[in-house]
Amino acid sequence: MPKQKTHSGSKKRFKVTGSGKIMKQQAGMRHNLEVKSGKRKRTLNAEQVLSPADAKNVKKLLGH
Repeated sequence: MPKQKTHSGSKKRFKVTGSGKIMKQQAGMRHNLEVKSGKRKRTLNAEQVLSPADAKNVKKLLGH
């Protein structure tokens, strides 16, 4: 049986930690940044753990 290919879009957007959690970049850092406060931008810039329901599907796409 052939190998399963990793989903190209998913490998650019998600990162798997050592413990197996899936990390994602938060939305809201693309535009209108002069309107947002520095505190809000720092918070948005941090990576976030993906919810368990979504993580199941993403793991399948990444081949984990």
